[in-house]
Amino acid sequence: MSPSMRGGISEVAFLVLAVLLVGAICLPLWPLGSAGREAALFTPERLGRMFLGWEQAGEYVCFVWAGFILLQHYLYIWRQRQAFGLNWLPTERYQRILPEDADDFLRRTEELNRQRYVLGTLLSLALERFQRTQSSQEASEVIRSRATIEGERLDNALSTVHYLAWAIPALGFVGTVRGISMALAGAPALGTDSDQVASALQNFLTHTSYSLAIAFDTTFVALLLSLVLLLLLHWVQRTQEDFVLDCQQYVLENLVTRLYVLQTVAASSADGEMVAGSEMRWRAPKG
Repeated sequence: MSPSMRGGISEVAFLVLAVLLVGAICLPLWPLGSAGREAALFTPERLGRMFLGWEQAGEYVCFVWAGFILLQHYLYIWRQRQAFGLNWLPTERYQRILPEDADDFLRRTEELNRQRYVLGTLLSLALERFQRTQSSQEASEVIRSRATIEGERLDNALSTVHYLAWAIPALGFVGTVRGISMALAGAPALGTDSDQVASALQNFLTHTSYSLAIAFDTTFVALLLSLVLLLLLHWVQRTQEDFVLDCQQYVLENLVTRLYVLQTVAASSADGEMVAGSEMRWRAPKG
């Protein structure tokens, strides 16, 4: 299990602990507050008026649309993570990879990377750079650059979700403005008859309270949906960021640390002449 995944599990555990702690404190005190009286106001008719309307329907469309995009993105990350279980590199701990071995490992990586895994792409780029430059530092730099590009590409794929997360509360405010305008549009023209004035004011207050309820209901629903959507967006973004970091860490630890270039060593012979030699090396297996 990667460190990023362990961090995510610990955060969920902290969330469960926080819910249990708050529940243990608030539930005994709940009857002492006004929550019971407020709950009695939410009749089926009131709930239907709260969650149904033109603006609410638009908010639901935006929320479901964003949910489908996030689900697709999460499944893509999940499929990409399957690459960590493939046998990209030799399992021998002390086996080194020389520049002349890079071509064999490159062919092996390309065969496994038929589904275009991000991890396979990073490995291929690192092997190609090492083969050309014979420098592990160059391979490390190309890995970091490509990982940054992959992270930005994944972020751009969520640009529509960011817009929808802004559009949902905007629709709620549109409903609020519409409800207030409807309330003010019903203002009566006051006459001189006191009975007519009282009746008109009573009708106006009834109409105003109904319109204002609709106005603030749309904002209430929009804010609830926005909270849920932003939480889901945060989780998916955290998942993709952890995935890119895990890919980069995998390549650095399992490939770059094994890249090895033979160094020619000059030694003095018994008669004082310089004799060239080379260090021992491990050859990578073919295929």
